[in-house]
Amino acid sequence: MNALYTAVATANGREGRAVSSDGQIDLPLGLPKALGGSGQGTNPEQLFAAGYAACFASAMNSIARQDKIDVKDVSITAEVGIGKDETEGGFGLAVVLRAELPDHLQGEPGRELLEKTHAYCPYSKATRGNIDVRIVVE
Repeated sequence: MNALYTAVATANGREGRAVSSDGQIDLPLGLPKALGGSGQGTNPEQLFAAGYAACFASAMNSIARQDKIDVKDVSITAEVGIGKDETEGGFGLAVVLRAELPDHLQGEPGRELLEKTHAYCPYSKATRGNIDVRIVVE
């Protein structure tokens, strides 16, 4: 792949900082309360959720432009869960993508658009076959 853009960020663990090379991200990191931490600071799951939601919405905009579909009222919410990986040990991730669709995209038109988007989105491609990703229409 010939990269058109490369993001660079450095982190020093779940209870430290995450900093991008251009300074646009400079965040304290903290272990979530649900995992025994203080909940102070963001965490990798939140960052992944924000990135996936933004990427999926952008991919949908691209598909919609090609297919001449109005998606201005669509919103995508990503829920990223972390839990014990019972088969291989350690931890694993699971994602639920919640698509809030307007009336004109309910039913088959919305499902078709979401399937095309899931096939096109770089985050979806990267996670395919690696983690469970479920799409829910709301």
